[in-house]
Amino acid sequence: MGDFKKLNDFLNKLQENHIFYRLSKVRKESIMVEVAVPGQRWEIEFMEDGTVEIEKFRSDGQYYDGKELEVLFRDFSD
Repeated sequence: MGDFKKLNDFLNKLQENHIFYRLSKVRKESIMVEVAVPGQRWEIEFMEDGTVEIEKFRSDGQYYDGKELEVLFRDFSD
């Protein structure tokens, strides 16, 4: 029950601070909280063994036009 409280307290704190998040499930043994803040996206996984894993993705500040979508399909399609 303590692990649920840790996750719930964290979600409540995000809401209280008006930080956007969404929940998702990628791995069988965890619940992921995806957090979006200016210039960054965080993936925070609450593992069933009580550990927390965090991965941060930071923007380099560059913006691209619609032609960049071709790169997405060229570089990442099967």
